[in-house]
Amino acid sequence: MAKKTQHKFATKVIHSGGHPDEETGAIMPPIYQTSTYVQSSPGKHKGYEYTRSHNPTRSRLEECLADLESAKYALVASSGLAIASLILHAIPEGSTILCGDDVYGGTYRLLTTVFNKTHNVVFIDTTDLKRVEEKLKELKPTLFWIESPTNPLLKITDIKKATALAKKYKAMSIVDNTFMSSYFQKPIELGADVVFHSMTKYLNGHSDVVGGCLMTNKKSFYDKVWTLQNSMGPSQSPFDSWLVLRGLKTLAIRMEAHQKNAKKVAQYLEKHPKVERVVYPGLKSHPQHRIAKSQMSGFGGMITFFLKGDIKKSRKFLEKVKLFALAESLGGVESLIEHPAIMTHASIPKTVREELGIFDNLIRLSVGIEDCDDLIEDLEKAFKSI
Repeated sequence: MAKKTQHKFATKVIHSGGHPDEETGAIMPPIYQTSTYVQSSPGKHKGYEYTRSHNPTRSRLEECLADLESAKYALVASSGLAIASLILHAIPEGSTILCGDDVYGGTYRLLTTVFNKTHNVVFIDTTDLKRVEEKLKELKPTLFWIESPTNPLLKITDIKKATALAKKYKAMSIVDNTFMSSYFQKPIELGADVVFHSMTKYLNGHSDVVGGCLMTNKKSFYDKVWTLQNSMGPSQSPFDSWLVLRGLKTLAIRMEAHQKNAKKVAQYLEKHPKVERVVYPGLKSHPQHRIAKSQMSGFGGMITFFLKGDIKKSRKFLEKVKLFALAESLGGVESLIEHPAIMTHASIPKTVREELGIFDNLIRLSVGIEDCDDLIEDLEKAFKSI
């Protein structure tokens, strides 16, 4: 169980789980790069037996993560999809899962190629609360999976109202908070039962770790997931845990820098003659801008826009950028650009993608913290090439 503090966020990211080493006084927590621990007598130990189960470095990270999301418990694993798998294994076989229709391609693939064999998976537009209530009432799902903002269309679900509906129909609600990070949005405070993150993204923030985490106040569910993690073994390494703990220290200032740049880039794109449409929660043109303002303290660093043109123009544009690295993932200090239909969401069938609005002219930006004038100049050069 994590220790909660009453400090402000920028203090929590540095000090929660970051207390000096008791043995040496080291200001930076050591990496406990060990697989096992000596016992004074069979079964008598200092709380640690084997690193698959527990590790002091990982415990510090979990303490910090729980505090950032107003939760009592946190669990980390080797990837976001590892955490997602543990969550889905923790619910009874034969359960119905009501899931947002516009989710990360890896989540969609996991639900439609692995857990569709043991669970009934139904996809829905979670921004349509009337339809959500109809399906919750009809299907009585065990799990209601929300991603907000969604990936890649940046649709915003009213988390407070959606999770209240889930409680009404006795469904456990989980919110994928990866795009906003714990800095800009706190789903547990809005009513969610479980919060999920790919730590690979903003929480770590330096594109050098793969990891996932969940936070919750539900001890029974945490215990289930921890037992599964211990039994199945997708635990995060001590070194990767230390890297994320280190990355978290700058989360507050990084997120502010991401947002500042993203707003300028979104405004630039919205005025560009070669852009069909821009989707960014911080723009008044976003269909759920008011909801975003009500439940988020900022709008993040992710932008989706549609080029005027076809797949050939999209390819040429993506090949011409230099500062924006053409790569999957997001949330690092460096700016990334990608083509969801070919890259992150390629596992979603084309017909399904297009029903959702993921067309071949859709470009996704993860705006980094470089000088914004340089980022805009980079985009402008690419636009000129088409």
